[in-house]
Amino acid sequence: MAMWVSSTVNSLRISTIMLGFSNLAVVIVGGVLLFLVFPGCELDRITIPVAMVSLAAAFKIFAMFKSGIAQKATAFSILDSPLDSSPIDSINRHRRRLRYKTWLWWSRFALVMTLLQISTAIYLVFNVAKYISHDGTSSECQPGTASNGNKWKTKLLISFVITVCTIPLIHIFVGPAVLRWRSFYQTQDDVWKAHYQEVFDHGIREALCCLGRVKYMRVSKEDEVYSVARLLGDLVAYRASGTGHLELLAGLALLQRHSESPKSHDGLVEAPRETIQEAFAFHEFAEAAYTGPLLDFGRHTVFFPCAWLYRQGILTPWTRNRRPSLSGDNWWRGHAAAFLKYTNLPPEALRRGRVCQEKCEAAYFIVVLRHLRSVVISVRGTETPEDLITDGLGRECLLSREDLDGLINSSHICPDVKRSVESSFPHYGHSGIVEAARDLYIQLEGNLANNESESSSGFLSSLLGAGCECDGYSLRIVGHSLGGAIAALLGLRLYRQYPALHVYAYGPLPCVDLVIAEACSEFVTR
Repeated sequence: MAMWVSSTVNSLRISTIMLGFSNLAVVIVGGVLLFLVFPGCELDRITIPVAMVSLAAAFKIFAMFKSGIAQKATAFSILDSPLDSSPIDSINRHRRRLRYKTWLWWSRFALVMTLLQISTAIYLVFNVAKYISHDGTSSECQPGTASNGNKWKTKLLISFVITVCTIPLIHIFVGPAVLRWRSFYQTQDDVWKAHYQEVFDHGIREALCCLGRVKYMRVSKEDEVYSVARLLGDLVAYRASGTGHLELLAGLALLQRHSESPKSHDGLVEAPRETIQEAFAFHEFAEAAYTGPLLDFGRHTVFFPCAWLYRQGILTPWTRNRRPSLSGDNWWRGHAAAFLKYTNLPPEALRRGRVCQEKCEAAYFIVVLRHLRSVVISVRGTETPEDLITDGLGRECLLSREDLDGLINSSHICPDVKRSVESSFPHYGHSGIVEAARDLYIQLEGNLANNESESSSGFLSSLLGAGCECDGYSLRIVGHSLGGAIAALLGLRLYRQYPALHVYAYGPLPCVDLVIAEACSEFVTR
């Protein structure tokens, strides 16, 4: 027991010790003021706020004590749970998450006590000001009782008020931690990674929960949020060695500068003028895919919600039945209305789409442009929390031969390019984008067991197949940012089936290695 108390005291932060003694002083001085200075004025306007601030300080000491115990338990659980992929890791991760939630609960309870201290301190200031303005007298005291020795009472009250007002401000600046994490973790990189992973994991889940994604708080197994949190934990783990935030940013900038190869730009060829003109013509479809309020934010000042509701067709509910029904759309089919209104297309042009997303799933819209004899697949970029998770899944992912089917098996690819792709296997891509592109391919063409087969029962084949409605039409896949990267990966898979395909990716994320990027330059324009 003595060793436990000794180790806990050695782990205390200096600010914690200062705040603890300051709150204890508030309790003691408050008791002196209540029972010695104002013994006959229990109902005085001074005694009630003094009692409140003293009680708040006592609760704050209790909250700090419980928070310190929970923080130490959390640190030990992180120390005892290594970062690996073994089956026992899920049990350790669950226990670590429970301990972290317990510590977070007590830290927030301490924050509530801080807010209570601020409120009672303001109440105390107003009452002390009234007390001093009345020269230390009160209607509840007998005349002359409170006026004797008013000077030292006033000085004691002013000192008490200054202390009470200072304590919560200091606590806000020093943060919720009672103990020093470094006293437990020292310079163990793996432990710091696990610590920051837990911080990011819970923070992301709470942010998603606030945005209506409550399901993420109930997930106990490894998912996309866990993967993003692990990546962020690795990124900031070296912060434990004493580096500052500015050094972190400088290191990232230096890493980015060193990773840029000056020779990688030598082989870039400007797209032909006709391709640029066509990219300009199809750009509006990439923009129209943002059917949420993001597209209107910043364009219509503070009235952007009104502009979004107008695009959603709220003002014309009688046209609901004429709009196409998209997967995940709202009751009044507002996302379909927003897309059609932005592109100025009739309802029959929009054939299929999806708005609602689960995990690594992309929102998309498919339109038929008869005047251009073209079918356009528009993939939305980052707009929802799920899109942010997809962006954050930046670890490398192995590209299968099915992912590169359009490069390896297409008869329209130069043999030298094929040999270059075949000889440089394996190839890698952005894991979140690759997963989203695979899901989108299944949505459009189905999960084909035999990829060599030319026949398909997929939706695209029903449009562009021989003898179908859009036989002979070109296929254009467009997208901005995340949507552009997903469009490029989708094009890599569809090019063999649809040689009249071209992808226009506007500001896409880096998603494939250099060999694949050069190989697909014939049908992908960035």
